[in-house]
Amino acid sequence: QVQLVESGGGSVQHGGSLKLSCAVSASISSFNPIAWYRQAPGKERELVASITRGGYINYGDFVKGRFTISRDNRKNTVYLQMNSLEPEDTAVYYCNVNDLGGRTYRGQGTQVTVSS
Repeated sequence: QVQLVESGGGSVQHGGSLKLSCAVSASISSFNPIAWYRQAPGKERELVASITRGGYINYGDFVKGRFTISRDNRKNTVYLQMNSLEPEDTAVYYCNVNDLGGRTYRGQGTQVTVSS
């Protein structure tokens, strides 16, 4: 069973920054893709960013150049650098990986709260 542990969430003011980390218990080089999702109260889960084994990166339309996803295969960790945060970014952020067999694993999430 693959374990994912997110960290780095917290409370920041409008315009602030946070860097989320997702530590994975298995080699992330075998997962495709790796992604960050978020879910705000009363809203559906939405894709924030994803990165494939080949390095192709995709961001949700709302990101608008503010976030950066990256991976460190040596540390089996995925990151999400978030800048220029807005109150609308308040949500629980989840790390999500798919293995080559099509199985999906997700962490417990980390809360991000942005105040105006």
